[in-house]
This record gives sequence, structure tokens and C-alpha cells, in this order.
Amino acid sequence: MTTQRKLGIIAGGGAIPAQLVQHCLKSGRPFFVLAIEGNAEKNLVNENIPHQWIRIGQAGTGFKRLADEKVQDVVMIGTIRRPSFFDLVPDLRTTAFFAKIGTRSLGDDGILRALVHEIEAEGMTVKGIHEVMSELLVREGVLGRHKPDKQAQEDIKRAVEVATELGRLDVGQAVVVQQGLVLGVEGIEGTDALLRRCGDYRRKGDGGVLVKLRKPQQDMRIDLPTIGPCTVSRAKETGLKGIAVHAGNSLIVDEAEVIKMADKVGLFVVGVNPDDYRK
Repeated sequence: MTTQRKLGIIAGGGAIPAQLVQHCLKSGRPFFVLAIEGNAEKNLVNENIPHQWIRIGQAGTGFKRLADEKVQDVVMIGTIRRPSFFDLVPDLRTTAFFAKIGTRSLGDDGILRALVHEIEAEGMTVKGIHEVMSELLVREGVLGRHKPDKQAQEDIKRAVEVATELGRLDVGQAVVVQQGLVLGVEGIEGTDALLRRCGDYRRKGDGGVLVKLRKPQQDMRIDLPTIGPCTVSRAKETGLKGIAVHAGNSLIVDEAEVIKMADKVGLFVVGVNPDDYRK
């Protein structure tokens, strides 16, 4: 019988960390959770779940704990909010880490790649969530009853152009376009805040689209674009016609519920190949 490798889960916010914990419990895979304070859901762990809560500034100590727990594979999953000053006060190991990476910490991708390197220096292997739960990847094509019309297709094309350049600059993953006009691009605030902001800039008339793409240089193991029921709800509140997301390179939380909600409120959700819109 094949013994499953022990999994370390570095958990931020959102629903996917809990799905991963349940996946491990059901499959019998041994695991240990590092839950990030102020980010991971409070009910993610209990006395029956092997875990430790840490601040972002205690990352170095957390990585050592994973090594001490004899973790072999590590998945980093979930959203991380902008940390407070207290969150960032580093322990000695994390101070050494920031001193070592220097200017590589200036962008999201740089610091995440450095974190991967630091974890793997402890003898562990960083995996993408899709390597553990492949069903979370967005499928290519229309995911519900509603399809993008001609105007929406043009808006998707424009958003793909902008999102690709945005990603190359390591700024964000999401763009909102209406009638060819870029209403907003994602920065540090995240997709929900982007959608709220764009609601104030919508033109009269036909809806608009939210497009989320993996950055061109982005490691598939970390920080993949994600949509879920909340994304559908926010897009509807903003007055958009639909959502297009990078097929095979993005995650979907509770696909069945996303499709059900989108069908009910009249939005399309589609998994796209950006290359199809660059021709």
C-alpha cells in the first residue's frame, strides 16, 4: 500500500483551505495546518485538527514547525489581507529571510517565489493546490446557461490585453471592461474591492465584464486567480454581464453554486484561453 506524503497547509482566508482540510481528512492523508492570524477563518481548525496559528511576521518560525512536523509537501492557499504593523513584526528567522531576499520583496511574485525557495530549503516540496485537488481548476468554455454576446466578447478581448500587461508588471490579476472602456484594474485591494469601485464608473447601457488571468510569469503553485459565489454576487451588484477567467490556470470555489447563482441572476461565467483573444 502506498503511503501518502504528509501535507503542510499554509492557510489564508476564504473557503479553499477548509476544502483542502476536508479533502485530507476524507482521503486519510496526514497533514498539518499553519493558520495565518487575521486571515484564516476562525473555524478552520479545532482541537482535533493538527495546527498552529502564526502571524505573517512569524513565517520563519512557522516553516521550522512544518519541518519539525516532518511535513513533506506544502500548499500555500487562501487570501492574505494587507497586514498591520504588528503582523509584520518579524521573528529572527523572518528577519533573516527579508534581509536575504532584499529588493525581491518589492512585488508579490518576487516575495512568493522567495518563500517557495525558503520552504524548499527546509527539505519540503511546494505543490500547487491543483496538484492535490485538480477539480478546483476552472474548465474551458461556458459554465452555465448564459453566454457572452458579441459586445461581451469584445470586452473580454480588451480585458485580456490589459490584464496580460498588468500581470507582466506584477500589479494584479483582474480587469473590468465595459464597452471597450477599462473601468478599473486590480491592485493590492483585491477583486471584491475592485468590483465595488467599478460600480461608480459604469456607463449607461450594456453591462461589462470581469476578467481574471494568471500573470504570465506566475508560478502555478502560488496565488492563482480565484472566483467563487461571492465573485458572482459582487459582479451582479456592480451591474456586469459576466465573468471570464483563465481556464486551467485559475481556481473556482464551489463550482456548482457558482453556476447556480450565475444562472439565477443572468450572468455568464466562462473559462477562457487568453491566446484565443490575442489573435
